[in-house]
Amino acid sequence: MNVICVSDLHGNDVKYRKLCSYIKQKLPDAVLIAGDILPNYYLTDPEDFIKYTLKPLLEELKNEIKDKYPPIYIITGNDDAAISSEYIEYLELKELAVYANSRIIKHGEYYIFGYPYIPPTPFLLKDWEKYDVSRFTPRDCVSPEDGIRTIEVPANVKKFSLIKDDLNEFASKIKDFSKTICLFHTPPCETNLDRIYANDINGSKEILCVGSYGVRRFIEKFQPLFTVHGHIHESTEISGSWMDKIGETVCINASHSASELAVTDVDTDFPEAAKRVLL
Repeated sequence: MNVICVSDLHGNDVKYRKLCSYIKQKLPDAVLIAGDILPNYYLTDPEDFIKYTLKPLLEELKNEIKDKYPPIYIITGNDDAAISSEYIEYLELKELAVYANSRIIKHGEYYIFGYPYIPPTPFLLKDWEKYDVSRFTPRDCVSPEDGIRTIEVPANVKKFSLIKDDLNEFASKIKDFSKTICLFHTPPCETNLDRIYANDINGSKEILCVGSYGVRRFIEKFQPLFTVHGHIHESTEISGSWMDKIGETVCINASHSASELAVTDVDTDFPEAAKRVLL
């Protein structure tokens, strides 16, 4: 199966047009989008973007390539307000995309598992943030119990829900990890995919790893076929690689720090031979 992977398009209509052109050229078996799909919630109405920009683009593509139109699996990212979910579900209703948030979906002989949550960040929007493996908030970050939410959740969920517990629960439902492709917004911690520049307490620049230990442990233990991540745009520039391996599992950073659209092509028979192009 041939899969193309992207992430962090942030409602950029030029990047979406490039993605549609690439799909038309390559005719993949599936498309995976690893979150941060919408424009800034406070600046642009997500309903307008989906109904008047994204939906027409996908409809045009589907009309052009007809039965070659691939399933487009989408998860949200931390910049996508939860209140926008109904508009993404609208795309699924129109058979233009598959909303994969917290779902395990059969695709031929494979399974697609989508998980949008990330560990605490300095950002205020907390719809898709949870504590990672314990109730720990890193330095300069805002707790998932604070910040802003567009859909309210119970206080006990904010306080006690952990990424690691979610993933263990989903793991019990996955039948064959060797045929499972995981779509995460957060990267696994301490890899080429999760590095940022930050200032230490003395004001000197340092490199931090800000991915999820819960996601890393999940990959280490269960060894899915390959995983796709976004969120940390600059990590490839810092680490020098958009790919890493945890055991035998190939992990891909599908986000990109520059203005181009980064697209990763993956053959499910040889994920380690994945190739990335900038458009």
